[in-house]
Amino acid sequence: MDAQGRGRADNIDPADQWVLNPDTGEYELRLSSSGPQSSVPGPRRSASRSAAGRARSAAPSRDTRQSPAPDLVPGPRRRRGVPDEPPPGRRRGRTKPKKSKTKKIVLWTGGSMAFVLVAVTAAGYLYLKHLEGNVQTTDVGNAAKSSFSKDDAFNILIIGTDKRTGAGNEGYGDKGSVGHADTNILLHVSKDRTNATALSIPRDLIVDVPDCETKQADGSQKVIPGTQNVRFNTSLGQGGRDAGCTMRTVKEVTGISPDHFMMADFNAVKTLTSAVDGVTVCVGKAINDPDSHLKLPKGESTLEGEQALAFLRTRHSFGNQGDLDRIKVQQQFLGALSRKMTSGDTLTNPKKLLNLAEAATKALTVDTGIGKVSTLKDVALELKKVPPKNITFTTVPVIDNPAEKVHATVVVNQTTAPQVFSMIKDDVSFTEVKQKEKKEKAAVAARLKGSRSAASEVRVDIYNGGAPSGAAQETLSWLQNTEGVTKSSQLGNAGKTLSKTTLEYSPDQADQARKLADLMGLPAAQMKPGKSEKNSQGLPAIVLTLGEDFKGAGEPLTTPTKAPENIQKATADKQVCST
Repeated sequence: MDAQGRGRADNIDPADQWVLNPDTGEYELRLSSSGPQSSVPGPRRSASRSAAGRARSAAPSRDTRQSPAPDLVPGPRRRRGVPDEPPPGRRRGRTKPKKSKTKKIVLWTGGSMAFVLVAVTAAGYLYLKHLEGNVQTTDVGNAAKSSFSKDDAFNILIIGTDKRTGAGNEGYGDKGSVGHADTNILLHVSKDRTNATALSIPRDLIVDVPDCETKQADGSQKVIPGTQNVRFNTSLGQGGRDAGCTMRTVKEVTGISPDHFMMADFNAVKTLTSAVDGVTVCVGKAINDPDSHLKLPKGESTLEGEQALAFLRTRHSFGNQGDLDRIKVQQQFLGALSRKMTSGDTLTNPKKLLNLAEAATKALTVDTGIGKVSTLKDVALELKKVPPKNITFTTVPVIDNPAEKVHATVVVNQTTAPQVFSMIKDDVSFTEVKQKEKKEKAAVAARLKGSRSAASEVRVDIYNGGAPSGAAQETLSWLQNTEGVTKSSQLGNAGKTLSKTTLEYSPDQADQARKLADLMGLPAAQMKPGKSEKNSQGLPAIVLTLGEDFKGAGEPLTTPTKAPENIQKATADKQVCST
């Protein structure tokens, strides 16, 4: 801020007022002693000004002819016990050289910049709070996690509803829709951020929707009864179901627990695509769909707003005109949108970034665990770490519903779907990824290399850490009666829930651990060397904790390392022409 802005005379050099405090290393505002001082104390200096300096301050000069400025910072106080500097001619050492005009200007500019930075920071905070007011949240109780962790793998259920809100959306489908789960993508991001999988769930998939506890407007809880053999899209909106009901349905179908959800309606497509100045898509043939009003030439087109929405909504322009072909088109579009949002053209354009921030926050409804803009920023930054070539789009493997003569719905393909679900649940990439730590990977694999003890020498304590009730007792009986592990004990509940079964052991028990891992079909990554415990007889025992991945006594727990050959998949880095 300049001198005039502080009520001072025009003829004062503002550069004279900012000096470097050698004790603090910071620039401070200094005034001559002849001017009135503010009541606000300023930083102290290690020594008082020189007598010569005081004499100069007392003498009339251009810099001291000023009107009162009560709001300015006072001069420094002299430290108690520190003597005044000696008068001229008796000063010890070198005298301090006078600052150059250029240096004064630099110091003054630095002080002004400090005020600017404070203003910008304050404005940034206010803008952040503004964006936070854009985001809508839904409390879905224990269906979602209460917070977001940047250190773990995470699953976000992305829901596109067919709810008609906003001008211009009345012409799409059912005007009276309560907002069903029209588009559904379970996004899994790996723990090491090397890969991600976007699993589309067909809206016409026949599922069992479980009972669902929802929070009402008055704060009360209401359990909405589940329904069997219904379309997946009825897991939202039907009977007052919220996004938590859709999350629970996903777990029922796939065995994968969504951690959070993000939901948007038709307007989101319009606003997001307009915010980035359009998304480029490709079609293998010219399109003229009177139902969605989509008209496109063969080849590439850049779509935004109404056209982008029509592209996603059309069902009669691609493949067999069914929902599965429309899912492929949606995946292509989302890949193109992600490339555009993370492109240099967007990230280096402040106007686009602000438009994108406004559009994204206004478009979203999320669970309370990620309801803050700062948390949504963390989610985006973690996803940004994943290379686009390792973001895989795929669909739940399905077959036509055998109960229908005229096929309108689908059911889960039990031959290939379990492998897909297992890979996502166990954090396995659908693409070839470069391992960050090859040595660590080799060390993990080495846990299974070496000698094995006899089954009768394996001493193990078994706990239930998330497996179905009775799993620990079932495993104990199987190990003792079928596999000859007679020195095994079942010690009940572990007091914690694990997504994966673990086997903990000390180094001198490695041969026992390898034998038990063989019997259990346990991957090397789930073996945890380092410690064991004393059993009821006071003897060292390895610790087997059964997690949520437990499939039954004798059922191997090994994880698939690659996806089935015949499933549909595409990656976010490549553009594919829809046909």
